[in-house]
Amino acid sequence: MKSISGNYFVMDNSFFAYLQNLELMAFFSGYPLIYTIALFIAGNFVFQNSFNTRLTSLVPLGYALLGTLFLGFQLKKLYADYSIENIKLSFQHPYLIIWGLLSMLFWIPAFRKKKLLSLMHSLVFFFFLVRDLLLQVTASAPDYNIISNDMKVYLNSILLNLGILTLMILLSFLFTRYSKHKHLINPEV
Repeated sequence: MKSISGNYFVMDNSFFAYLQNLELMAFFSGYPLIYTIALFIAGNFVFQNSFNTRLTSLVPLGYALLGTLFLGFQLKKLYADYSIENIKLSFQHPYLIIWGLLSMLFWIPAFRKKKLLSLMHSLVFFFFLVRDLLLQVTASAPDYNIISNDMKVYLNSILLNLGILTLMILLSFLFTRYSKHKHLINPEV
């Protein structure tokens, strides 16, 4: 975030800063749509059952898993050199990286119960998508490559978030089935 003038609050317009924004958008910008769809399905009276309750409880867990994958991605980028200098050079927007890593707080049950917090957390990254689109639409000569890149990244983010939620649902069913099977075999447990 540090610019040439030394101001920490001015966003750097370098290519690497743009790439880091795309990385953050790729992980987190698709979550609001998946969150909304999951809550719509859970709130729909036609589909009321225990699956809906499980689905709404798994959405923040999926977001926590997404944050964990983001941490793994950041560690993979730093793999050869974990020095403070390399970290400073690698992270163009350290506050946004930290904000993204805060999504792992949803592993904690107290945070997980407040599902709306996960949505509010992810809207920060969704803002970058909206900002880029508005800047390009209102520009006198819009750069359609930026719009195309942002839409591809957003689609990939939706697919990533959908895949993580699907994985969480499958793991939940397997865990529930294993617990029931274990209880049937050994009822004292």
